[in-house]
Amino acid sequence: MLNFSFSNPTKIHFGEQQIAEIKQEIPKNSKVLVTYGGGSIKKNGIYEQVSDALSEHQWFEFAGIEPNPSYQTCMKAVALVKEKQIDYILAVGGGSVIDGSKFIAAAANFDGEPWDILAKGAEIKSAIALGVVLTLPATGSESNKMSVISNLETDSKLPFGSPFVQPQFAVLDPAVTYSLPKRQIANGIVDAFVHTMEQYLTYDVGGKLQDRFAEGILMTLIEEGPKTFSEPDNYQVRANVMWSATMALNGLIGAGVPQDWATHMLGHEMTAVYGLDHAQTLAIVLPRMMLEQQETKRDKILQYAERVLGLDITDENEAIKQAVVATEAFFHSVNMPTRLSDYNLGEEVADKIVSQLERHGMTALGEREQVTLDKSRKILLASV
Repeated sequence: MLNFSFSNPTKIHFGEQQIAEIKQEIPKNSKVLVTYGGGSIKKNGIYEQVSDALSEHQWFEFAGIEPNPSYQTCMKAVALVKEKQIDYILAVGGGSVIDGSKFIAAAANFDGEPWDILAKGAEIKSAIALGVVLTLPATGSESNKMSVISNLETDSKLPFGSPFVQPQFAVLDPAVTYSLPKRQIANGIVDAFVHTMEQYLTYDVGGKLQDRFAEGILMTLIEEGPKTFSEPDNYQVRANVMWSATMALNGLIGAGVPQDWATHMLGHEMTAVYGLDHAQTLAIVLPRMMLEQQETKRDKILQYAERVLGLDITDENEAIKQAVVATEAFFHSVNMPTRLSDYNLGEEVADKIVSQLERHGMTALGEREQVTLDKSRKILLASV
């Protein structure tokens, strides 16, 4: 097992009616900015619950943080933070709202050009305090220090991370997910699944407990994911999916093991250029990434095939092929397409995305840095 340091200070309030807990979590003398997306929280009762919980606080709101949150929108919120002297941000939404709010929290205190946080890895020395009410289980952003922001002017989608933007608390009420559109439910399940695979499907370093944790998440998503469509009002199904998404990226399963993230890097570029949902790009790339990297990932793919999928691995090559087929079948079971052609895209994607990867210095991806630009091109061409 690799050396690691692990800490997750985010306090989780899980279960029905837990939104009321934010009243106790945010200091009464704070000036709070509630951030959210397109306004669905005003239709499903979440906004009302948040308003009630903040009845003794002074608070403002900023709406319109879009999917794949943009630098341009976030900077508008930064201006509001400075104008109102905000000292606490409450992000009410899914990963995009949370990611955007993390950047807002960091950028508001940053001395310099905030885009440098993303483009140049500029050091973050402080950030505004942040709490979360999660409405879409997917990214795990509610209990980690990572964020991804897009720049609409340059077609760039770049990550950053800092302990200063780790949420102090997060409310996870599975009941709020009942009203989610099917497309968002599918996105969340696939995102959580691929997050887990990026940390699991690498090479063995003796991290047996991390492997079992990861396998538990994968099996839960495979079992429960399709039920969110066939049993949409089943609270236990929603609860298991929500907790799986959080556990997939709160740092636990990645502690002490190699991590890949090549699928994500290709996916980010596809979202930036073509506007596909983040999870849509992951479902396209992952199966072909598995096939292209099957030799370096051989042992772990076979382990995944046997332990998670229950496949016979006597014929190893056939087992690997069937593992990829089963992975795509799982994506299809939650209504997620897995080919570029499903979105009317073709071979032209390869050159464009490879150019983007080169521009952003992503020329040696993966846990062994073996995913070259040529391999990325092969993966994309095979994904048509």
